[in-house]
Amino acid sequence: MISIDRLSVEFSAKPLFDNISFQVNPKDKIALVGKNGAGKSTMLKIFAGLQQPTAGSVSIPKDISIGYLPQHMLCSDGVSVREEAEKAFDSIRVQQQLIDRLTQELADRTDYDSESYLQLIDTLSHETERLQMMGGNDYLAEIEKTLLGLGFRRSDFDRPTSEFSGGWRMRIELAKILLTHPDLLLLDEPTNHLDIESIQWFEEFLKNTSAAVLLVSHDKAFINHITNRTIEISLGKIYDYKVNYDHYLELRKERREQQIRAYENQQKMIADTEDFIERFRYKATKSVQVQSRIKQLAKIERIEVDMEDTARLHLKFPPAPRSGSIPVEVENLTKTYGPQTVLDHVGLIINRGEKIAFVGRNGEGKSTLVKCIMGEISDYSGKLKIGHNVHIGYFAQNQASLLDGNLTVFETIDNVATGDIRTKIRDILGAFMFGGDASDKKVQVLSGGERSRLAMIRLLLEPVNLLILDEPTNHLDIPSKEVLKQAIRDFDGTAIIVSHDRDFLDGLVDKVYEFSNHKIREHIGGIYDYLHQHQIESLSSASAASDSSPLTSEHSSPSVNDTPKSESKISYEARKEINRCIRKAERAVEEAESAISSLEDELQALERELQEPGHSTDTSLFQTYEKKKHELEQKMYEWEILNEQLEEQKARLS
Repeated sequence: MISIDRLSVEFSAKPLFDNISFQVNPKDKIALVGKNGAGKSTMLKIFAGLQQPTAGSVSIPKDISIGYLPQHMLCSDGVSVREEAEKAFDSIRVQQQLIDRLTQELADRTDYDSESYLQLIDTLSHETERLQMMGGNDYLAEIEKTLLGLGFRRSDFDRPTSEFSGGWRMRIELAKILLTHPDLLLLDEPTNHLDIESIQWFEEFLKNTSAAVLLVSHDKAFINHITNRTIEISLGKIYDYKVNYDHYLELRKERREQQIRAYENQQKMIADTEDFIERFRYKATKSVQVQSRIKQLAKIERIEVDMEDTARLHLKFPPAPRSGSIPVEVENLTKTYGPQTVLDHVGLIINRGEKIAFVGRNGEGKSTLVKCIMGEISDYSGKLKIGHNVHIGYFAQNQASLLDGNLTVFETIDNVATGDIRTKIRDILGAFMFGGDASDKKVQVLSGGERSRLAMIRLLLEPVNLLILDEPTNHLDIPSKEVLKQAIRDFDGTAIIVSHDRDFLDGLVDKVYEFSNHKIREHIGGIYDYLHQHQIESLSSASAASDSSPLTSEHSSPSVNDTPKSESKISYEARKEINRCIRKAERAVEEAESAISSLEDELQALERELQEPGHSTDTSLFQTYEKKKHELEQKMYEWEILNEQLEEQKARLS
C-alpha cells in the first residue's frame, strides 16, 4: 500500500532516522512507539506529506486518501458543529447539486422523444445511483452517530464552534476526518481530549474500520485494544513487531537482552584488539598484524544500546503528614452558574488513604467539585468539610503557569526536595524526560507540556496528605506514567485522580465516582470493575463504504522542522529569516497573553455581577459569562500552541 524505502532525516546534521525501510499494508493497525524525541510525530508528518526526508523515498499510490490528526491545531470558526462536520461530505453536496440541476432541466424540457432527452434521463439515473453509492441518503445519520460517539449531545449540533474549548474543537476535527473514510488514518495522541466513553467508542470504530491506522499514543490500553503491529523507533532505527503493545514488550525485552550481550561481546573484542595494537605498535615484526587490526577496527559497525531504557526508577516520596480519618466530606452540595445547574445535591465521603477516581463525560462537573474542594469556588449550597490537618497538593493545567520562569529545571525541584531524595534529583528528572542538559534549561523556555511535567514532579515531592490530580498523564510517555503510577500507589496519603486513562487507573484506584446528569454515583472497586458494572455501550461504528477525496491539510500546522536541514551550519540569509519568524512568533505570543489578561478581567467582573442579588437568574448575563469563558479556554489553548511553535523556531538556530 505505502512503502518507506531507505529513508533518512537529519536536523542540523544530527540523524533522526538512518536508512530505514518498512511498508504499511491495507488494514494494518500500527502503533508507533519510542521515547519522546525519537521521531514518532515526524514520521506521521512525512506520511501526511507535511515534511520531506533528507534522503530516501515515500511511495504513496495516487488513489490512496489520508486523514491526519496532529496533536495541536488551530480550528476555524463561523459555523455550527453540524455544519463543520458536514464539510467532510462536500463531494456529496456537489453531487446532490448536480442531480438537482439535471432534475430541473428534465422538468423544463418537452422534447420527450428526442435522443438528447433520453440521454438526459440516463445521465440522471447514473448520477443518482452514484450518489447512493457515496452514501448520500445516510450521511446525516452518519454525522449524528459520529458526533454522539465522540461525546457531543444533540443540543450541541447547532451551537457555533466558537463556543467550544480547544479540546472539543479537536473532537470536531477528528469527526471530520473519520467521516471522510480515508484509506490511512494518521493519529497523533488522539485520546488526550476524549473521556472514557468516547475513547471506547473510538476504539470500536478503529477496530472495525477497513482503513489502515498509524497511531502515536501514550494510552497503553487504547493501543493494546486497537493495534496488531508495533514499530519501535530507537536511535534512528526501527524495529518492526507483528504484535500488539503488550506482546511487543515481551519480545523487545528478549531483543534487548540479545543486543546487550552482543554489545558486551563487541566491547570485549574491541578492547582486546586495541590492547594488541598498543602492545605491538612499535615492533617491526608485528607491523603487518597491527595494521590489519587497525583496519579491522575501522570497519566495525558499532552496536548501540539505548542504556536509559534498561533502568527502572523506584521513587520513595516524603511520608504524608497524618490527617483526620475523613479528609473530604460532601453533603447535598449544589452548584449553579445562573440558570445552569452543574451539581445537584451531590454527596460523597472520602476516607484517609483511599485512592479514588473521578470519571464521566467532559462538562459533567468533575473540575467544578475539585475547585469546590480547593476553595476556589465558594458560592455553592450544601455542606463541604475538609478534615483535620489536611494538606492538599493540587495539579491542574494552570499549575504549570505558576512556576518561577527564572529558575532552571533542576533548581525548581531542588528547592522542594528534602532528605535522601535530593541525591536522586537527576534520576527523577530523567524519568520524566528532563535528562542530560534539559535539567539546566530555564523554566521560561519550556513548552506547555514540559512545564506540566515539571509541575507534576514538584508536586510529588511536597509533604502533602491529599493529592488532587486533574488529567496528570496527558503529557507523559508510557514509562514516565509507570513511574508516576507507582509513586502514587506507594503514597501513604489520600489521592483524587481525574483521568480518562484506564491503564493508569487500573490497579491504582479502589473506588470510582461517576459524574453524570448533575449527580454522582459511587462504584466500589477498580476502573474495570466500574466499566463492567456500568456496561458502557459503544455506538456501532459507521461501516458503510463511501468514496472520499483525499483529506487536505489546510487545518494542520506544520512545524518549523518540516524542511529538514542536511547542513550543520545555517546560512546568513536563513538565520535572518528564522530571526524574523521568531520576532513574529513572539509578537503573536504577546498578543495572546494580552487577550488572556483582558478576558480574565472581564470574567472576574462578570462573576462579581452574577453574585449580586437579583442577577443570579439573569439568563443573558450568564450566557455572556459562558461565552467569555469559552473564549478564554480557546485563547489559552492557542497560547500554548503559539509558545510551542516559538520554541521550535528558536530550536532551528541551535
